[in-house]
Amino acid sequence: MTGGRGGGKPGKPKLAMYWGASCGGCEIALVNLHERILDVDAAFDFMFCPCLLDTKKKDVEALPDGAIAVTLFNGALRSSENEEMARLLRRKSRLLIATGSCAVEGCIPGLANLRSREELIEGVYLDSPTLDNPQGTLPVGSSLTPLGALELPSLLPRVKTLREVVPVDYLIPGCPPESHQLWNALEAVILGELPAPGSFLGAGEGTVCRDCARTKEDKSIGRLYRNHEIEPVAGKCLLEQGMICLGVATRGGCGAPCPDANMPCSGCYGPPEGVADQGGAMIAALGSIIDPGEHRGKGEKELALRLEEFLDQVPDYAGLLYKYTLPGSVLGGRVKR
Repeated sequence: MTGGRGGGKPGKPKLAMYWGASCGGCEIALVNLHERILDVDAAFDFMFCPCLLDTKKKDVEALPDGAIAVTLFNGALRSSENEEMARLLRRKSRLLIATGSCAVEGCIPGLANLRSREELIEGVYLDSPTLDNPQGTLPVGSSLTPLGALELPSLLPRVKTLREVVPVDYLIPGCPPESHQLWNALEAVILGELPAPGSFLGAGEGTVCRDCARTKEDKSIGRLYRNHEIEPVAGKCLLEQGMICLGVATRGGCGAPCPDANMPCSGCYGPPEGVADQGGAMIAALGSIIDPGEHRGKGEKELALRLEEFLDQVPDYAGLLYKYTLPGSVLGGRVKR
């Protein structure tokens, strides 16, 4: 793999990959291209990726604006450093692609938007049950040492998606994106066969249900089950068995590997085309398939009580229905934009 320090190898278009608030799974998805990684190397000078290459921030700063052909930016924006790098890489890149659920919709780091920055710091450094911090020490932005001042990036008031801070040319969903879909996106760049700006790459037009091979029949559910409470019947729709499978409210293109492995879709490709709020779409779906049971034919009050009883079986609305999308959703979190 080419790349390293400085401006990279002349003659090839430059490719960069950066992580913000993320786990590194998107980098693994790139490596999991297997022999296709050689095609990436043939097409690009892969010149910046903090977890794989030793290129420094100052090397990127020294490049002319627009010198990087493509930047795959994964990770949400949690800190001032993430935001600074987003602005820098936007300026240096001709194409900036939000890669993976964290950059596209906020993902797991985005659940922090249910708490204020101060509540988060207190929870981590003062109130954790496994903590040993009798002095109540908290991180500070700057500390003087014999070698000079050490600076820490500050936490932003809320987790942001990449699109909230800089213009984004394309988006690749997934946590992480399926490697074959990441390749499809890169191939579209290499061949110059990109759709209209703002489009999703490496994704389907329908929902995960369209990709799923399980048999779908009329949905009428009497109760909901958590994953450990039921052994699903092979080949039958998991939602029809009472498992909270978000496939009906999730963009397709992944190939439905989770339902294929007897696990319900957790929604990592985000809302499908035309849906603004994935959690709201899933609640609407659940409301439409509830079996009223003994309340069938009764009045509005009784049916409302049945619906409330049914939805009370959802163990964690935010963690289940907005696991991947809270910052980018209509709700945005308790910490407002």
